[in-house]
Amino acid sequence: MELLPTIAGPGVGERADAAADAACHLYDAVLPRGNGGPGGWSRTAAEDAAETIETTAHALALIHPRAEVILAPVHAALADLRRQLALAPADPLTVEGVPATPRSVGNPRRTRWVRVLTPPAPRRPQPDTAS
Repeated sequence: MELLPTIAGPGVGERADAAADAACHLYDAVLPRGNGGPGGWSRTAAEDAAETIETTAHALALIHPRAEVILAPVHAALADLRRQLALAPADPLTVEGVPATPRSVGNPRRTRWVRVLTPPAPRRPQPDTAS
């Protein structure tokens, strides 16, 4: 019995292939260089990678009726990794399996806050109102 069709839906095969290629390139970029360090990871890069795995697992959960249960350990492991690295937790999901905090755009990568530290704006002198 074949569970999956031979041809994926529009854009699914191409995006899955691109995600697999990107994961391979990421792995190559963080290979330990023999110094025992964290492989060049930053906080933002780790959050992005965890979010990628979480989002992919949510997409895969739609592939089979039991897929969500089968993939539950992935989410648990990523939650533990986030705690160990002191990263923000993943967005909580509702009963329907969608993020509890609605996004204005369906793609979470397009709605993320920019994490940039900027210096405070210079103070402007207050106009003299005592006249």
